[in-house]
Amino acid sequence: MFHKSDSSGYKQMLEGIKIKTLVFGEKTLLTEFRLEKESKIPRHSHPHEQTGYLVSGRMLLFIGEETFETEAGDSWSIPGDVEHSAEIIEDSIAVEVFSPVREEYLPDNL
Repeated sequence: MFHKSDSSGYKQMLEGIKIKTLVFGEKTLLTEFRLEKESKIPRHSHPHEQTGYLVSGRMLLFIGEETFETEAGDSWSIPGDVEHSAEIIEDSIAVEVFSPVREEYLPDNL
């Protein structure tokens, strides 16, 4: 699968949180998150391993019992079933890979 960069296709997931699935295969799914300053991703868990990279911005990332103040260039990996959340300090863009594929993040036009 190949995806040509464009500015369409973002879905509002939560207030201040937009997501776009870029590409996916049999075992992984690549997403881009657009995160607005002062928005929050509530504490949650899922069976998918989640590996991310902060392209721009700053945020607090809570993984299990640990807190990380992230800035552009930082990366993380969250094992499946570990609770995590985020508080966005400034407008941010994050790219994340999920394995296995998160079916709820697949594009509607499949």
